[in-house]
Amino acid sequence: MSGISRDAAQQLHDAGLEWRPEPGDRFVVRSDSDDDDVFTVSDMVVERHDHPTGTILGFNGTTEWALDSVALEDALWLPREDQLRELLGGAFRSLARSTTGLYQVLVEVPGRPEQVFDGDHAAEAYAQALLSLVKAATA
Repeated sequence: MSGISRDAAQQLHDAGLEWRPEPGDRFVVRSDSDDDDVFTVSDMVVERHDHPTGTILGFNGTTEWALDSVALEDALWLPREDQLRELLGGAFRSLARSTTGLYQVLVEVPGRPEQVFDGDHAAEAYAQALLSLVKAATA
């Protein structure tokens, strides 16, 4: 099972999707290098620390990284398939696989026609559907 792409995660972030880190959440550190290291928030490895000045993600006992923490704004959330589906809420109608092998997410918003969003992986189809809803809600 493949997750959401970094590009789709960036589009969701840019559209206004907010992240409050919880155990099990996956993220990458934003940097000039397109490093593909994916981290998981965990009470044992990467913990969320809330401070009056902002949230940081603290790395506990990480010997291979010269990194103690990273500010939330320097991290990019990679929502899982189940999180994306939950964020779609009542607009989500179905997930299916097309005859061409693409995953298709059907969403319905009252007063608008049903929409279908495609992706090579289910998470990507969910992300495209959510991106459409977030953009419509903030327009």
